[in-house]
Amino acid sequence: MAEVLSQQEIDLLLNQVKGGEETVVPETQEHQVLPFDFRLPNRISKNQLRTIKNIFENFSESLSSFLLSKLQTMVSATVASVDQIYYSEYVLSVSNPACLYTFDIKGTDIKGILELSPDFALCLVDRLLGGNGLGTKQSKVITAIEQKVLNVIVERVMLDLRKAWQVVGNFEFVTERFEADIDFAQITSHSESVLLISFEVLIGEQSFMMNICFATFAFDTILSMMTSKKLTTIRPGNYNGVKAQTIISNHLLKTYLPVRVEFGGAQISIDELMNLEEGDIIKMNTKIGDDLIIHIADKAWFSGRVGVVNKHKAIKIVQNILQNENQNKV
Repeated sequence: MAEVLSQQEIDLLLNQVKGGEETVVPETQEHQVLPFDFRLPNRISKNQLRTIKNIFENFSESLSSFLLSKLQTMVSATVASVDQIYYSEYVLSVSNPACLYTFDIKGTDIKGILELSPDFALCLVDRLLGGNGLGTKQSKVITAIEQKVLNVIVERVMLDLRKAWQVVGNFEFVTERFEADIDFAQITSHSESVLLISFEVLIGEQSFMMNICFATFAFDTILSMMTSKKLTTIRPGNYNGVKAQTIISNHLLKTYLPVRVEFGGAQISIDELMNLEEGDIIKMNTKIGDDLIIHIADKAWFSGRVGVVNKHKAIKIVQNILQNENQNKV
């Protein structure tokens, strides 16, 4: 059907013709063409991506709790992103040398890569061996000894992946080998799409990256199990909506700490020490009526006085030393 002109538009055209002016007909605006790459269809829908993200959020909480107890410092792991990209794009993003562990899901054709940034891997090794994680190393290559130390973390990651995916199915994640070069850890062709889950791991004030990459060409079996019924039970029943901070706090409240009472101190020479015999008396630097220092986990917290309660030796707290020190500093 032809477009109908309004009376105003007709009068405008007639005036332009009478005046001898050239009428410029505006070109019709073309529709914007959006490129579509047929080589990379989105195998995973947005709803399924949200489900996968929830699964890995549960995984990151479990991994944080494990690293907290293992490294004896504050650790926080969060999901940074969940993307579908070319495997070739992922290969270009991996550093060289790298810290890569290939794994597969037992009973399926699904293969994956666990990538720890070299700085993250070396920090874990340093802390697991008793360091503070701030050590420096000229070479970023992970040695055979360091690989053995990291196996503790990698095996726990595989276990936590299995627990996180139990809401979908009973999958067993098995580590295959360590690779320092991404070219030798190929899990699919470069033109295939992969599912990349990136994590940000905070250890104290240090920030590190960790990636888990899945080849999606065999992911259809797992995707078919993600029914709408199971989406509502995506969080494990043990959590019941409780925050990880609350769970950690409850565990800390049940932690036992050593208590030690210091009755006093003295200084003697080596010559006096060598001549000590049974029955000798060492004079302490405290009096009988002085308050004694109470140490909690090798730190002076309280002062108190000794006594007997129900025929048991006891000490009564009379002052909080640590609190008074903090107030004096302020």
